[in-house]
Amino acid sequence: MTDRATPADSAPAPRRRRRRRWLRWTLAGLGALVVLLVGGILIYSQVGVMAPEAGPLAEAEANPGLTITDSGAGILLSPTSGATGQGLVFIPGAKVEAEGYIATFADTVVDDGVTVVITRPWLNLAFFDPRPLSTFTDLAPDVAVWAVGGHSLGGVRACQLATDADALVLFASYCANDLSASGIPVLSLSGSEDGLSTPQKIADAKAELPANATFVEIPGASHASFGAYGPQPGDGTPTADPAEVDRVIAEELAGFLPQP
Repeated sequence: MTDRATPADSAPAPRRRRRRRWLRWTLAGLGALVVLLVGGILIYSQVGVMAPEAGPLAEAEANPGLTITDSGAGILLSPTSGATGQGLVFIPGAKVEAEGYIATFADTVVDDGVTVVITRPWLNLAFFDPRPLSTFTDLAPDVAVWAVGGHSLGGVRACQLATDADALVLFASYCANDLSASGIPVLSLSGSEDGLSTPQKIADAKAELPANATFVEIPGASHASFGAYGPQPGDGTPTADPAEVDRVIAEELAGFLPQP
């Protein structure tokens, strides 16, 4: 006798082939989607990156009381003399170069002896930087107490690292995670003319912070007033002098940062 395949035996083969083709097409489609997504993020992160303004940066670099050290992971700003043992890890806003904040913290470092580490977020976006706070605090081992802070999206990331620090400082930013029961000291600095982290957005996110958080709204300051990198799309029009905004920031930090 000769064995022959019955219709019941042969029928599943075409279905199996169709399933395999469907699976290959699906995996190929998902792979292409991932490539497009990753490529889109890479392109977005590198297009429109905001560089520091030349004048304020040059003035800060020429300040003999300010020592600037680029470690790759971040920029270390330390006082030439009179360090207090206080430190601030500062995370830049989205697509703003770290150098765009050097001038902002010159007064804080030189006049008040605070050490500042300005991080360099991966892909210029703080959300894609998984490094722990210790990556940056290790750059200044002589500092005894550390606050973590950030501008805009950098502040959102700072909120996620806040429980590893002694204090949290928000610069035109607000938290997306609940720190209301953390007990951590918080200072929120914002601008009355901010068109991005608007006064209303700051107020709406207030419940995420401890009840004793300190809120300071700087009159005339816009979103970009918290750095020295020029105008920013979607922002309001600042009416405050940049030097005055820097002075207020330094004054508020001096009265807030924990003592060693």
